[in-house]
Amino acid sequence: MKKNAGKPVSARRRALTALLAVAGAAVLGQAQAEDELRFPGEDPPHKIVYQFNKADPGYQDHVIFSIGAVLRKYGDDVKIVVVAFAEGIHILAKNPGREVKEEIRQRVASLAQYGVEFHACGNTLTALGWTEDDLLPFAQYVDAGAADLMELQEQGYAYISW
Repeated sequence: MKKNAGKPVSARRRALTALLAVAGAAVLGQAQAEDELRFPGEDPPHKIVYQFNKADPGYQDHVIFSIGAVLRKYGDDVKIVVVAFAEGIHILAKNPGREVKEEIRQRVASLAQYGVEFHACGNTLTALGWTEDDLLPFAQYVDAGAADLMELQEQGYAYISW
């Protein structure tokens, strides 16, 4: 028998420890395999929608940071949608009618490249005299931002608002 900190370790205990380690690895491997078996187009286990409706730079920083944090935590296991309307719509404009920090514009474009969807409220566009042509290429037009928020919640999206 081997000694461990002055106590004897039996062959049976070593075998049991090894068996438990193998079983734990098998369970972990099974869980990872189940994640990988999602079919293309199938929703991930987590879905979240953010309301984005203010022009305040501090507000925008907080929301964008939160989106990035959720994306870092869940990776491919989350689908994120941002619904922009009212003063928040300017983050999706080619030529914003309000000041939008360049850092925010870059972070929004980066998040879009990572699969975050950005929805632009058609009612707000109409009120501003804008069309879909005024939006950045990754922005998706929706008829009404409020209706989009409701429909996404009906599809199981967690709703986040500041």
